[in-house]
Amino acid sequence: MNIMRTFILLAALTALFMGTGYMIGGTGGALIALIIAGAMNFVTYWKADQIVLSMHKAREVNARTSPDFYSIVAILAQRAGLPMPKVYVIDSPHPNAFATGRNPENAAVAATTGLLDMLSRDEVAAVMAHELGHIQNRDTLIMTMVATIAGAISMLANFGMIFSSDSRNNPLALIGAILLAPFAAMIVQMAISRTREFGADRAGAEICGDPDALASALRKISHAARQVPNPVTERNPAAAQLYIVPTHVGELFSTHPATERRISALRELKRSTLRRNSFPATRTLLPR
Repeated sequence: MNIMRTFILLAALTALFMGTGYMIGGTGGALIALIIAGAMNFVTYWKADQIVLSMHKAREVNARTSPDFYSIVAILAQRAGLPMPKVYVIDSPHPNAFATGRNPENAAVAATTGLLDMLSRDEVAAVMAHELGHIQNRDTLIMTMVATIAGAISMLANFGMIFSSDSRNNPLALIGAILLAPFAAMIVQMAISRTREFGADRAGAEICGDPDALASALRKISHAARQVPNPVTERNPAAAQLYIVPTHVGELFSTHPATERRISALRELKRSTLRRNSFPATRTLLPR
């Protein structure tokens, strides 16, 4: 995603945030919303990784505390030509992973214990290659900032529902603030997320050299994500776009493309690259 497109998308969400503030509180509400949005953009730019990792109560690991997982990430980062990201583990049965950080030099990757326990070594490598693909494509900053602003729009609308009892307010405008603004923010968020997931799948397959392992991991995570609740997305639904697979895997209102479409794209990628013989044999590079 280029800089101009990122700017336009963030501007659209900021405008939605201001519009919600205007419908609830008039010009003053719009001004307050603008100030809040500007502060949020500034804070999330510099503190994106800390915000997300703190939200998940993630703990940092290293070559001593988690040698197998850490070494997989190190090998894949080297193959991708990326600086070594910080590596975190989240104590949660929900199987998922994400990447965060404002740029490749300040990036972090995290996986839940549920994912590490459920997947094979090659599948874990494929998932982490996908997350490194997000870092390589510079998706991580926009993912966190959009999640933060989209969540704030919903929060602002909820405040409007609770506190806006002034009879001078236009009831139709208030209904629009409560219902339409969060929905519009969700649509923008989905458009960003679905596009970048295909790009990260492709980059991840190229980094790990094993599209089949990524397809298998997506299938397992998608099935398990329906069964095991994710407390973070239950508290903040906007965080769903951070994960490799969302908690609820519905096509219409999901932040991600359907898992079946992603698997189909990976299979087509494998067929096309096999014809060119361009995938390296990487499994022997992963620790056993």
